Amino acid sequence: MTDIKNYACVTASYWGFTLSDGALRMLVLLHFHHLGYTPLDLAFLFLLYEAMGILTNFIGGWIGARFGLRLTLFSGLSVQIIALIMLSLLQADWAMSLSVAYVMAAQALSGIAKDLTKMSSKSAVKLVVSDEGLLFKWVSLLTGSKNALKGIGFFLGGLLLETLGFQLALWAMAGVLSLILLIALNLIHGELGKAKSKITGKDLFSKSREINILSFARVFLFASRDVWFVVAIPVFFAEKLGWTFHQIGFFMAAWIVGYGIIQAFVPRLSKQTTDAQSGAQAAMLWGFILLILPVSMTLGCLFLPDYIVWILISGLLIFALAFAVNSSLHSYLIVSFSDADKVSLSVGFYYMANAIGRLMGTLLSGLVYQWAGLEACLGVSAIMVFIAASSMILLNKKPSLQSTGT
Repeated sequence: MTDIKNYACVTASYWGFTLSDGALRMLVLLHFHHLGYTPLDLAFLFLLYEAMGILTNFIGGWIGARFGLRLTLFSGLSVQIIALIMLSLLQADWAMSLSVAYVMAAQALSGIAKDLTKMSSKSAVKLVVSDEGLLFKWVSLLTGSKNALKGIGFFLGGLLLETLGFQLALWAMAGVLSLILLIALNLIHGELGKAKSKITGKDLFSKSREINILSFARVFLFASRDVWFVVAIPVFFAEKLGWTFHQIGFFMAAWIVGYGIIQAFVPRLSKQTTDAQSGAQAAMLWGFILLILPVSMTLGCLFLPDYIVWILISGLLIFALAFAVNSSLHSYLIVSFSDADKVSLSVGFYYMANAIGRLMGTLLSGLVYQWAGLEACLGVSAIMVFIAASSMILLNKKPSLQSTGT
């Protein structure tokens, strides 16, 4: 009963953090684009955010297993508050090079915060759910709710920028997160997620074949989204279509919210998924279904330029559906394959791969868009989806799939 109460508090704290994370991304993107930063400049602002996620997940999983998930959660919330306050101190008269370095440093802290809190929440679910069918539903619900709230955060970020301005918006978010941290400190108790057996340095590297394959696929799955999502699409809407901050924030929010809602209902869309074996088969199928979308959008943008707005909007909405199913299946599989006693180690390793993919996608989003345009970003996305989907074929080959946690 205590674990369920702790899990509920961890999840609620993570939800609050997620709102601030989505709002911060949109605040930074729109504010600095308005100041005249190029797409590549904008990509660099987020590079350390993603890069620090690689290190944080790698080390954070070990910390969570060694000292418990309370430490990783509280640390994540605290670091995000520091990052928000740090960004609010940015001065308009600083040289661009200094501003970029300063924002990158603040974003690095935010990246550390995001992955500490995410790992805490996604590891905690394994501690309270043992049934495989129920685990799939809980993981999907958690992942879906997180993304829906992040989408709301995108909208909130655009709204706060227009109403309060950059600095006041950051102060407001820091205040709300401080309140969440105080509540969490008072409600979450015990050694949630602390491993019963001894944790050694080699546990950081010792992963099963299934976890390695899933982690490799995750790199390219999320790079395939971020290569157009992080910089290319928002800048395209602003430069080519003349959309306002509010309109861009609303579209990005709607995409993420819709994606999150779909994730929560994935168990109903994939009823045949009752264990790791069937989950791996479903992940392979949905991976190749997803491939159809970026290929179709690339060809549509190249050969039907007069309809590019409709191609993008309709294509990206359908992409959200297929991507949500893929993401939920992958998230379920990693938890299912993890040893319950050291779940944060596997989850941390897996989301380290996620961070590598996001880093790669973020950099390419600015670079490819600036050099070759949106169509090229979608073409690169198609290549990455193909690699991710093909990787899942290996997961369905022998040795036979067995969850190490059961």
